[in-house]
Amino acid sequence: MKTLKLIPFFLLLILTSCSSVTVYSDYDKTVDFAPYKTYAYFKPGIDKVEISDLDKRRILRAIDDQMQAKGFTKSDNPDLLINIFTKSREQVDVNQFSAGWGYGWGWGWNPYMMYGNQTTVSTSTEGTLYIDLIDAKKKEMIWQGEGIGTLTRNIDKKDEKIAEFVAKILAQYPPVKK
Repeated sequence: MKTLKLIPFFLLLILTSCSSVTVYSDYDKTVDFAPYKTYAYFKPGIDKVEISDLDKRRILRAIDDQMQAKGFTKSDNPDLLINIFTKSREQVDVNQFSAGWGYGWGWGWNPYMMYGNQTTVSTSTEGTLYIDLIDAKKKEMIWQGEGIGTLTRNIDKKDEKIAEFVAKILAQYPPVKK
């Protein structure tokens, strides 16, 4: 019976370990986050982000969805200003498989052992999205979330991937004080 109680825990562990986005957050521990109810975007900062306008709009739409789901309202006189920042880097993975000569399983000679080394090279783009929350009155950053994961160029999956980044980052806001 004890084993049955552990099955949901292991399923959760497996599902979370398969996540393709890793998130971190940092915040000012002296800030009370409860009074913040409205937000707007920090346009000067967002204009400087060096990604396509299409991807910017995807990110901002995803942030709107998450903030509204948390009960926030977009406002001309906001409590919070939201800024984003991105970076990316090309990642090269080299995998080498050697099935060369030497001792191994079983007895005798295997004719397939002649095929020696196999090397595969693959590339991917790893992206980082930062979401900064700034106290609009004090003009001080109070919270920062960071998401790191593999990006896609597949237009059919971009919305989904960006929404995953934003959802996982903003799931850490507001911070839970311990």
